[in-house]
Amino acid sequence: MKRSISSSVLRKKSAETADAPPKDVVSEPTQDARTISPAPSTGLKPRMGGSGSAWKAGALSDTQVLLNEKRAQIVGHILQGKHELELDPTQIKDEIGTDRRDDWIDQDAFNSLLESIEQNGQDTPIQIWPVDPNWQPDPLDPENCAGVPFFLITGRRRHAIAQKLGRPVRAILASPEKRGVSDDQFEMLFMRFRENEERENLGAFERLLSVGQMFDRYEASNPDKKVTAVSFASIIGVHESHVSRGKAVFKARDEILHACKNVYALSHRELEKVVSDLIKGPVKTAKGTAKTKKLTIIRKFGREKLSVSSQGGKLSVSAAGIDLDKHSLEGLGDMIAAYLQEHGSKK
Repeated sequence: MKRSISSSVLRKKSAETADAPPKDVVSEPTQDARTISPAPSTGLKPRMGGSGSAWKAGALSDTQVLLNEKRAQIVGHILQGKHELELDPTQIKDEIGTDRRDDWIDQDAFNSLLESIEQNGQDTPIQIWPVDPNWQPDPLDPENCAGVPFFLITGRRRHAIAQKLGRPVRAILASPEKRGVSDDQFEMLFMRFRENEERENLGAFERLLSVGQMFDRYEASNPDKKVTAVSFASIIGVHESHVSRGKAVFKARDEILHACKNVYALSHRELEKVVSDLIKGPVKTAKGTAKTKKLTIIRKFGREKLSVSSQGGKLSVSAAGIDLDKHSLEGLGDMIAAYLQEHGSKK
């Protein structure tokens, strides 16, 4: 007997088959499907889960590496004198002193510089050395040098002004190659001299005194080495005549300062004459008797100079550009006579 399937069952089966997705069949997208634009973004980021945390950790690690590299670079630049520091002036000790006149802090040049720095700030950093030649900046905070002691090399006026104004002083480390050598005192003197040569208008006395001081220090630190004016001149880059004169000025500095109140205004020629008179020993005359040493002092008045000399019981006074009448000349003579009456030697 032939069995048949009712049309209602066939329609139900066809509907189920049409609704079910095909198995293991990938159909080509229709033209319509290919031209449909994607749905617009809602602006919400997909959740990363565990992989997002790993990404953040990696980014933080890279940032820390870059930060450490930057700090290490700053450490290197500080030690090489390429990175400025801001220091409390009290951290800085003046070990070698100044090659300038004793009253430099009272001069017009100092007061002008003070006024400029007070109004405009410090333009040029001073130069320093760490007291400990093996000092290293903190790798985690290299610019923080609080409490670290330093030696002052150059910039005494700027350092003094910062102290006077109660401000930090801008500073860089000087010449790392010579730091910690056996005679770093000479190296500090030499760096001070070089900066003053380049930046300052040193007078004859200041310049020669500095040269003489450097020679004295270098000779003392090399007792087994014969130091000549020629060899030392090549070391510091000056003419050998400046070394010879510098030695004489350094040796007679106290006598020069006593003899000349205006020594800082003297030219090289005038200073040479004063030194020559001071260091010249007794001269033998034709009869063999000793001639006393001539003493000379120089004083400045206005733009002119007064020279007073004494030798063998004789006093001479000389001044250019002076035109005194008889009354004025008598007054001057009376003053000199009164002084000699009180202070002159009696035989």
